[in-house]
Amino acid sequence: MAHFSRDDEAMLQAMLRQLFQSVKEKITGAPSLECAEEILLHLEETDENFHNYEFVKYLRQYICNTLGSMIEEEMEKCTSAQNQSEEFGYDTIVQHVTKRTQESKEYKEMMHSIKDIMMVVVESMLNKFEEDETRLQERQKKIQKQKSNSYCTDNCSDSDSSFNQSYKFCQGKLQLILDQLDPGQPKEVRYEALQMLCSAPPSDVLNCENWTTLCEKLTVSLADPDPVFSDRILKFYAQTFTLSPLHMTKEIYTSLAKHLELYFLSRENHIPTLSMGIDTTNPNVTRLLKKVRLLNEYQKEAPSFWIRHPEKYMEEIVESTLSLLSVKHDQSHLVSQKTMDPIYFLALVDAKAVWFNKWMHAYYSRTVLLRLLEKKYKSLINTAVQQCVQYFELCKTMKADATLRRSKHCGNKQKNLYYSGQELQYIYFIHSMCLLGRLLIYTHGRKLFPIKLKNKKDSVSLKDLLVLFIQLIYYSPSCPKMTLATHSENYSPASMVTEVLWMLCDQKECAIECLYNSTVIEALLQPIHSLMKGTEAASHCSETALIHIADVLARIASVEEGLILLLYGENMNSSEEENSTGAHIIAQFSKKVLDGDIPIFSGSEMLPLVIGAYISVCRQIYGTCEGLQVLLPYNLHESLAKAWRKTSLLSERIPTPVEGSDSVSSVSQQSQNIMACEENLLDALLNFAATPKGLLLLQRTGAIDECVTLMFNRYAKELQISRHKKFDYEVIVTQVASTAAGAIALQSSGFINALITELWTNLECGRDDVRVTHPRSTPVDPIDRSCQKSFLALVNLLSFPAVYELVGNEELPNKAEYSLREIPTYITDIIDRLIILNSEAKIRSLFNFEQSHIFGLRLLNVMCCNLDTLLLLETQYQVLEMLLNAQEENILETSENCRDFIIDSLSVERNHVLVRINLIGGPLERTLPPRMLDKGSNPYPWPMFSSYPLPNCYLSKVTRNTDIKQDNDLSKLLLRVKIPDKQTEWIESCRRQFCKIMKTKPDTISGDALVELLENFVFHVSETSCECYFPSVDYAATDANVKNESLSSVQQLGIEMTVRYGKFLNLLKDDAENHLSLVLKHCERFLKQQQAPLKSSLHILFQTYIGHDWFVSSLFLIMLGDKEKTFQFLQQFSRLLTSAFLWLPRLHSSKYLPVDTVESGIHPIYFCSTHYVEMLLKAEVPLVFSAFLMSGFAPSQICLQWITQCFWNYLDWIEICHYIATCVFLGPDYQVYMCIAIFKHLQQDILQHTQAQDLQVFLKEEALHGFRVSDYFEYMELLEQNYRPVVLRDMRSIRGQST
Repeated sequence: MAHFSRDDEAMLQAMLRQLFQSVKEKITGAPSLECAEEILLHLEETDENFHNYEFVKYLRQYICNTLGSMIEEEMEKCTSAQNQSEEFGYDTIVQHVTKRTQESKEYKEMMHSIKDIMMVVVESMLNKFEEDETRLQERQKKIQKQKSNSYCTDNCSDSDSSFNQSYKFCQGKLQLILDQLDPGQPKEVRYEALQMLCSAPPSDVLNCENWTTLCEKLTVSLADPDPVFSDRILKFYAQTFTLSPLHMTKEIYTSLAKHLELYFLSRENHIPTLSMGIDTTNPNVTRLLKKVRLLNEYQKEAPSFWIRHPEKYMEEIVESTLSLLSVKHDQSHLVSQKTMDPIYFLALVDAKAVWFNKWMHAYYSRTVLLRLLEKKYKSLINTAVQQCVQYFELCKTMKADATLRRSKHCGNKQKNLYYSGQELQYIYFIHSMCLLGRLLIYTHGRKLFPIKLKNKKDSVSLKDLLVLFIQLIYYSPSCPKMTLATHSENYSPASMVTEVLWMLCDQKECAIECLYNSTVIEALLQPIHSLMKGTEAASHCSETALIHIADVLARIASVEEGLILLLYGENMNSSEEENSTGAHIIAQFSKKVLDGDIPIFSGSEMLPLVIGAYISVCRQIYGTCEGLQVLLPYNLHESLAKAWRKTSLLSERIPTPVEGSDSVSSVSQQSQNIMACEENLLDALLNFAATPKGLLLLQRTGAIDECVTLMFNRYAKELQISRHKKFDYEVIVTQVASTAAGAIALQSSGFINALITELWTNLECGRDDVRVTHPRSTPVDPIDRSCQKSFLALVNLLSFPAVYELVGNEELPNKAEYSLREIPTYITDIIDRLIILNSEAKIRSLFNFEQSHIFGLRLLNVMCCNLDTLLLLETQYQVLEMLLNAQEENILETSENCRDFIIDSLSVERNHVLVRINLIGGPLERTLPPRMLDKGSNPYPWPMFSSYPLPNCYLSKVTRNTDIKQDNDLSKLLLRVKIPDKQTEWIESCRRQFCKIMKTKPDTISGDALVELLENFVFHVSETSCECYFPSVDYAATDANVKNESLSSVQQLGIEMTVRYGKFLNLLKDDAENHLSLVLKHCERFLKQQQAPLKSSLHILFQTYIGHDWFVSSLFLIMLGDKEKTFQFLQQFSRLLTSAFLWLPRLHSSKYLPVDTVESGIHPIYFCSTHYVEMLLKAEVPLVFSAFLMSGFAPSQICLQWITQCFWNYLDWIEICHYIATCVFLGPDYQVYMCIAIFKHLQQDILQHTQAQDLQVFLKEEALHGFRVSDYFEYMELLEQNYRPVVLRDMRSIRGQST
């Protein structure tokens, strides 16, 4: 203090002034003194210039001079201590030095000295403060006397902030202000009082006792004719809204609302009529709009904070608003002479009723708002509906007026200073429509309907209102070009109505009640009807309106309830015409537009947009199984393919733009439009692949390669954007990969290459964008999370048809050396590098050998669950030998006669795969070793092996002797029932008896009884013409004729596997292998007589059936190895429709199928059976269907695998017999019902594995534990009652399903 001079004091005062001047705006914006202190305390955090202030620099230097040496000493002590031990870190040193400094004597003395200095400086500044304030007030009085209008130049009501005023605003001063605000006071006095009020802290004004009286005075003052004074009042209101708590702002708001209500009710005020319009340059109108605008701004902000206050505050605000908006003048008979109500002005500043949307958003305010609307202010809803009705009637009368069509409602970008009555009516209509749209979302809002209107006999119901909205789309004026849709704000009526309808569609409960009914759908389809019929009304509907209607229909079709309504109508069982539902009309119109059969659109620039919009609706429909069934008669795939080829030719003919030419931009735009149209058509074709039957239609168009290429391009683009983004086409990829042609398309497009590259990057290389210093985590799961997505994608991809096309007859590279930079690109490369690691070169080429090989073994395990894939890999690559050799190399010789397997992750994985490959059997017939170690002293009790035979512990211990005493019911039935004159009666009797026994004594249907029953039943059915589907074929070859014929290596290995399984079940004798071989040779020759010559690039169509005949093998076991009985049965059975769906080779390259179906390489089991599995699954077990969609997997692929191998490895033998017998006796559609029953049985497991993200692996690897055909027999009978007419009809039509 001794060194603190006058100059130092002046210098500090200057520094403080600079600081306060810099932060003046922040402090004056604070609602209270406490908030201002908080702002100063946290200034370093909020002000980037904090360290540049002179006062801050002064404090820093002062601290450095006083404490600098002490801090350095402490730092040196800590540093030396750190060198001796690693106890101190950097943060610890800072904390230690800070603590020691704050506890020091020097620090306390410094703080005391600073406080003394600052007290002197602040006291001096406060004294000078009051002197400056007195002089300022005197100066202002002189200025007011010289120039009374000087306040007009003020731009801000808080130009002199509360910080520059006295810290206390006494009650006496507020009373003085109240007296001076009296209208009887001179203008100058009132100005001065208002100025003082604006300068006072809001918290002081709020706490004054006279606040209520002040509100009343302000409400009166708002009506002051002096524009300057009323503007100053509005600025005070704005300041209060911004800075004050809800209690104060609520009273300000209600006073403003009350003032406006009185203003509109007063006859003295000149409120414009509709005929006059609104001229915003008129001072009176400007002031009124300012008040309404301020009210609206608060309306939009209030919901963000009023929930923190008592409900009565919010209720007063809501009620004052509704009271204001309910003000009505005496209605003139002429609309043009009508005086505008407050709602017109509110609509002018908030056309889309944002305030109402925000008030309705939260339940807290919505409840109060709807209650008041229902009890006191329902007239608001009435007038809103009335306005929509009046505008619609105006549009109908003025539809032919082209000027209205093009000028007024298409989003004029220039600012309007004058609004005509017609424009005001339109703005009010927009406001009313948005308000009503938001109201309809909520249940209690819909309960306000029906509405009774004046001059209308009938009430307006919800349906009436929705129909009115829809009619506005095609009756109201609209923009001539869709380019306006790119504007940020498009207020065309059609666009606004469409937005409202979209909003309603997005709310399920609201959409069901409002939109999903025949009346609304008919209103949407009316213009389409008119266009197809060519009526006069068709000319009233523009292309833009059609596009808006299509957008709404697409939203409806995207929801299950809406889709059902479009497909079947409101009453699914009604007798109305089949082709009168919405889906039929949309499909008819889309086909006509695609084929160019609607003359009104010829030459229209907007035709591609119309086509795209309606194809989008159709895509939502035919992307589902049930939708595709309805749209099949229209052959949309053909029309789309034809339109795509036409567009593709156009894109090739576009001339190359020449640089510098004026036509460059036009050619470029034309090219972009055509390319967009071409891509849209391809995308529409691609979406046919979402269902099995749709994929068949897509392949018939010949555009599958281009469609898959489009899908891959989008996949690659999404990978570039985000590697974590979910790929939307996963289900389509799974469907496409289930067919041979689809697999080739995926390969040629680059999709498989990209998938394998991504896998290798995650598995071996790591990501490029991860810093080298960031070490890669050690995987703890068999398949690391980074590779899980690629693993599942490969599982989806590698169905047997895909594997055969991509791997069949392909040799492995087996190189002598592999470069570390060599990345696999084909499936054979993956097999070579990750699965069959039979050389040191392959092992050395892997950075993560163990993790990568486990990945390969897991993939092999899933692939081998498909028995045809297993046979193919074994015959081509000798997988078993490789695995056994690897296990042999994993043996540790502890002594001469003692050899132990090294138990590690690879040997455990190989042991599991070896057991799975070698043993055939259902869940109770074989035991698969786990792939995880147990806890305890013996972590892996399962014996490993490196040669045959397998250890006995893996063979089931259930009774395998089937020669037990059987129930004689079936045998007695065959002996007792004599064949009557009409064989159909015997057939139906057998079927009834079969169902009865399956439900009561299912285990009796086995062994000799089953053989006898099948033989007799098929014999009599094949002799009944009405039961036969295929013609009889003469076959005279003997065993000697076919003995020397050869079978494929796959068939030979399949025979060995079948015989091994049959012997395990005690069904076959030692000579069974030769007998089964003869049966298969006879079948091959027998079926070859019924095949048509075919030229195809597909490998699966080059020769005879490529897989093993699992149905014949199953039947051979049922017939207990009797080759004569087996083949005789097959000859008779081949005449039945059931043979087409149980016996896959039966229709391989068959002459009974349409040529284009055979050329596609798709079996009827896929495009018919599994198609209906997906369709019924969605209806019967919707949770499972949703689980498949979420997993990106298709039910059709796993069903195709189950059916192809007759459920071998998935069901026990007795259940396989019951499956075959059920389909033979009751019909091929039971194949579909069986799959549905299985999914129903697995529902809980499927949901769990969907959550674990391994659904496809679970379904392919796991047997169907606990499933018995007899347990679900009654359920399957119920499915038959509900679906047989549709399913069986489609199965019978496979011979005629051709383009």
